[in-house]
Amino acid sequence: MTAPVPVERGLIIAGCSRRKKPTEKPIPALDLYEGGCIPGLRDRLGDDTRFRQRIRIISALYGLLHADSPVVHYDRRLTNLADADALRQHVAPHLNDQLGAVTHVLALVEPLYLFALEPVVNRLDAIRLYWIAAPRDWHRAAAVLDTWGWT
Repeated sequence: MTAPVPVERGLIIAGCSRRKKPTEKPIPALDLYEGGCIPGLRDRLGDDTRFRQRIRIISALYGLLHADSPVVHYDRRLTNLADADALRQHVAPHLNDQLGAVTHVLALVEPLYLFALEPVVNRLDAIRLYWIAAPRDWHRAAAVLDTWGWT
């Protein structure tokens, strides 16, 4: 068993999903998305403010969202390397600012989204990255959170 990861040392980055709650009014990002591992994250950590502050969602439209960033229903997919590069350029400065004390990152993202998370990859000497390329694999994501002691 590994030592627990203090909340301020961990960061979860989940990819957005096609399935969203139908809404015309902005709601928190963690509450909008209905696909991938996001429902599992919401059920497991969403009621605890400390953990919500450590969850980010990477969106093809909005870039890097905080769990509580207000967003509305939209339809945009990341489908090619050129769009992933544009997303990387948009996300990188914001992500760099948020990695200060982070030692562990759980990335629940498809490969094109991982490309956009270049600042994390560039810091693999200081950050332990857990990448789950199949965002619907909640079982594996939950196992990582178990090792972190995040319940």
